[in-house]
Amino acid sequence: MAGNGHGSQIRHKIDDQEIVVGDDEEPEVNYRGIRAMPYIIGNETFEKLGALGTLANLQVYLTTVFNMSRVSATTLLSIFSGTTNFATLLGAFFSDAYFGRYKTLGFGSVASFLGLLVITMTAVFKRLHPPHCASDAERCVGATAWQMAVLLFGFGLMIVGAGAIRPCNLAFGADQFNPKTEAGKRGIDSFFNWYFFTLTFAQMVSVTLVVYVQSDVSWPIGLAIPTLFMLISCFLFFLGTKIYVIVKPEGSFLTSLAQVVAVAARKRRLKRPHQPWLTLHKYAPPKSINSKLPYTDQFRFLDKAAMITPGDEINPDGSPADPWRLCSLQQVEETKCVLRVIPIWAAAILYHVGEKQQYIVFQAMQSDRHLGGGGFQIPPATYNIFSMLTLTLWVPVYDRAVVPLLRRVTGKPSGITVLQRIGIGIFLTIVESLVGAFVEERRRSLATAQPVAHSHRGAVSSMSAMWLVPQLVLAGLAESFSAIGQVEFFYKQFPENMRSIAGSFFFLGTAAANYLNGLLITVVHRTTEGSPAGNWLPEDLNKGRLDYFYYLVAGLCFLNFGYFVMCARWYNYKGSGESVEHQMAEKEKIDRDLDSRVV
Repeated sequence: MAGNGHGSQIRHKIDDQEIVVGDDEEPEVNYRGIRAMPYIIGNETFEKLGALGTLANLQVYLTTVFNMSRVSATTLLSIFSGTTNFATLLGAFFSDAYFGRYKTLGFGSVASFLGLLVITMTAVFKRLHPPHCASDAERCVGATAWQMAVLLFGFGLMIVGAGAIRPCNLAFGADQFNPKTEAGKRGIDSFFNWYFFTLTFAQMVSVTLVVYVQSDVSWPIGLAIPTLFMLISCFLFFLGTKIYVIVKPEGSFLTSLAQVVAVAARKRRLKRPHQPWLTLHKYAPPKSINSKLPYTDQFRFLDKAAMITPGDEINPDGSPADPWRLCSLQQVEETKCVLRVIPIWAAAILYHVGEKQQYIVFQAMQSDRHLGGGGFQIPPATYNIFSMLTLTLWVPVYDRAVVPLLRRVTGKPSGITVLQRIGIGIFLTIVESLVGAFVEERRRSLATAQPVAHSHRGAVSSMSAMWLVPQLVLAGLAESFSAIGQVEFFYKQFPENMRSIAGSFFFLGTAAANYLNGLLITVVHRTTEGSPAGNWLPEDLNKGRLDYFYYLVAGLCFLNFGYFVMCARWYNYKGSGESVEHQMAEKEKIDRDLDSRVV
C-alpha cells in the first residue's frame, strides 16, 4: 500500500522480513537481534552437543567397536579433523557467493544430522561393525570393506555439515543485529562472547556425561543422544525462519579480488597519482551490502587498478565497461581489507600452538590423580575441563562487568579494541608455557625422587595432578581473549559479502596450528633423540625434558607476541582511512601555504 505526501512510508515483506521503505529511502531491514537469539543460540548449543558429543570419543569407538589399531584410528581422525577444518573454506565460498548463510546453515544442519545417524547405525546394527574382540583373543577381526564404507559415508556427511555450519553460524548470528547502531554493535560483541560460552558448555557436557554413557553404558545409546541433540538443533533453526534477517549473496567475491590484482599488474608501469583519493575511479554498486570504504595509504601498488587510462570505458551508471581493464576504488579497498587481515591471521596460528598444550594428558597420567584420600582417580583427559570451566565462568564476567567498566575508562563501545583483546590472549600463552615448564620440572623431580607408583609408561610422580590446573586456567583465559577476539576481528574486518569466509579463517588457523604443532613435536623429538641431554619427548616423560620443550614454546610465543604488536601498530581498521586522507590533505594544504609564502 503506497503512502501519500512527503515522508510517507510503505510497509511490506521481502522473504518474510518486514521492510520499511520511505519515499526517498532505501529498504530498511527490521533487525530482531535479541528475539532471534534463542533460536540461534539454541541451534548452536544442540549442534555442538551433537557434533562434539560424537567427536570427543571417536578414537575409543574406532579402537573398541571397529577393532582398529591406535595408529590407524589416530591417522583416520587426523585426516577427518584436518579435512573438516579446511572444508569450512569451501562452505564459506558457496555461502557468500551463491546460496547465502541461511540456506547453507540449513543444508549443513541436515547433513550433520544424517551423518550422526549413519554413525549411530553402525553401532546399533551388528552387521555394520565387526564382531566384538574379546580381551583374551589372539587376533581381532577387522571391519569389512562394506562396514568401513558405511562408516566413512557417515564421516563424509559430517564433514559436509561442519564445512557448511562452522563458517556461517557466527556470521549468521551477527547478521541479526544492526551494525550501524551502537546498540547493534554492542549486541554483536555480546553475541561473540555468548557463542563461545555455549560452545564451551557443550564441550564440558560432551567430555563428561556423553562420553560416560558411550564408554560405560552403551555405544548405541551414547551415539543416539548426540544424534537426538542434532535433530533438536535442526528443529530450532528452522523454527526461527520468519524472524531471521536473511542476507542474500552477491556472487563470487573472488572474481573481484582477481580483477584488482590482474588490472594492477597490467598497469604496474603507470605513475601513481599524487592525490589518489581524488583521481582514482570511484564507483560502488548501489545495492551492495558492503560498506563504502575510504582511501587507505597501504598496499599502494593496488591503487593503479583504479587509474583511468585513455582506453578505459565507463558505463552511464559509472561502472567500468570492462572490469578486467578498470576497477573501482571500492574494489581496491576491499582487496586491501583482505590483505591486511592475513598478517594478523598468521600470528593467530602460533597462538593456537601455545594455547593447546598437547602433553597435558600425558603429564596427568604420570602424576598423582587421586581425589582426596579415596581410591578414585580423575581420568587424565578430564583435566582439560578446567580450561573449559575457566572460559565458561570468565566470559559472562567479562561481558557484564569488565566491558562496562573498561567502556567508562576508554570510551570505546567494546572497552578495548579487538586487536588489544587478541594481544592479551597471545601474551597469556607466554605465561602459560612458562608455568607449564615450572610445573613439569617439579613433577619430574618428584617422580625421580619419590614415585608413588609405576606404570608401563614409567614412574608416577607424587605431585598432585591438580598442579596442572594453573596452566589450564591460563589456557582458558587466553582463549576467552584471543580466540573470541579473532572471530570478532575477522567478522568485522572482512568486507560484508565475505563474512562466511571470515568465519572460516578461525578454523583455517586452527588447522594450520595443528599441522605446525605436529611438525614442531616431530622435529624436536628427532633432533634431541641423539643429543647428550637425551630425548626431550620420550614415551616416559621422566626420562625426557618436557620442561625444555615448554621453554621453547614460550620463546616462540614471545617472538610471536612481538610480531603481533608490530602488525597491530601497522594495521588500519576497516573504514578508518579518513584519518590518512585528512592528514595527507592537511599536508598538501601546508605545502601550498609554504609555496605561496615563498613566492
